[in-house]
Amino acid sequence: MTGADKPLTPPLEHLPAEDAPTPTLKGIEAIRDAWKRLPSKPGVYRMIGADGEVLYVGKAKSLKNRVGQYAQGRGHTNAIYRMIHQTTALEVIVTATETEALLLETNMIKRLRPRYNVLMRDDKSFPFIAIRTDHPYAALQKHRGAKSFKGKFYGPFASAGAVNRTLNTLQKAFLLRSCSDSTFSGRTRPCMLYQIKRCSAPCVNLVNETEYAALVKDSVDFLEGRSVQLQDRLAAEMREASDKLEFEHAARLRNRIRALASVRASQGINPSTFDEADVFALHCEGGQSCIQVFFFRAGQNWGNRAYFPRHGAEEQPHDILSAFLAQFYDDREPPKLILCNIEPSDRALLEEALCVRAECKVEIRTPERGEKKDIVDAVLLNAREALGRRMAETGSVAKLLDGVAEVFGLSQRPERIEVYDNSHIQGASALGAMIVAGPEGFVKNQYRKFNMKREEFNGDDFAM
Repeated sequence: MTGADKPLTPPLEHLPAEDAPTPTLKGIEAIRDAWKRLPSKPGVYRMIGADGEVLYVGKAKSLKNRVGQYAQGRGHTNAIYRMIHQTTALEVIVTATETEALLLETNMIKRLRPRYNVLMRDDKSFPFIAIRTDHPYAALQKHRGAKSFKGKFYGPFASAGAVNRTLNTLQKAFLLRSCSDSTFSGRTRPCMLYQIKRCSAPCVNLVNETEYAALVKDSVDFLEGRSVQLQDRLAAEMREASDKLEFEHAARLRNRIRALASVRASQGINPSTFDEADVFALHCEGGQSCIQVFFFRAGQNWGNRAYFPRHGAEEQPHDILSAFLAQFYDDREPPKLILCNIEPSDRALLEEALCVRAECKVEIRTPERGEKKDIVDAVLLNAREALGRRMAETGSVAKLLDGVAEVFGLSQRPERIEVYDNSHIQGASALGAMIVAGPEGFVKNQYRKFNMKREEFNGDDFAM
């Protein structure tokens, strides 16, 4: 079992049920009551509200010392004071080490999404490029999710668009098939991809197994960062073919070289001092923040993505970044090098947890000079620009919501707007859909689709 497949939740030791705080207590009194019985061991604690809602999940090297800070009732931010006031119970789970506590805390935050924790707002899986080797003629494909078949995986890429652009280039350069095995076995003549010079048509034996294996090897060399050596070899082969007056073959090699060169030219930032790293930059402004992430693999820039974590306005940048990194790598395998523009709190503990995850040494660095610093600065510039755009968009949405409040005579702007649409096919196969908008625009993770249970609605949308 690899590090990526290992469950993150460690073996746990629950406190006895009879140690639960008295349910009639509230706020700091409930916390002080629970604190009396806490052990000085590492673990995870949960603040519970009156309606059973989990308000906050935290980790501690010593549960007694950490919860004791809340029990003192002073020196907290306004958000923490509100959380303490709303707390009616405190639950704890004891772990063997602080690293296990961090892993468990991250898992619980992503699952429970407590109101007072720093939360990632977008935790969609990243796409990969896969070269499937479970067939004599390997297929080049886009892949998400579990690695459930034999092959080589390259990624993560920041978006489906970044993967598609790279796949497009690889098809031009190496002519690898992208079809399913069933389609491959059923072909009797070349498909359209062969006609537009995106496939070598191994399905109808227009290329033999040895020649195709050489194309696969070249694509692997490119994806694993040996593109310079590959282009040098292809250039030598092109000159040799030209000297032999094999101009069609030389033209094909020229086109492959151009396709490979275009990839590096379009990637913008390409490091020379490291092959693999994730680069994070956090920018905070006006109580909001943006974390920009760039992915570098095989010495190439494989795209970037902006995140806008949810947190209190008084949250410190080092704590925001630390919480974000823990959640970001909860279900992703980290690279050996992580670069940041500021040092996250609990850096050493994060490194230890990520080492457990990756089963190798993982470093978190904050470079101060050289190429790495230049790259981090470029990522920070992207974070600053992305947050500026987001704040401008949020301001526009606020004006629209003010207009809605005025039209409908509301005392304040609406926090949530739901829009429904129903459809059917002559009264059958009824389907409903809901989209949601809020103060920050459309909330896509709240969209819903409803399959109607009644078989017939006779075209009555209102009955639906």
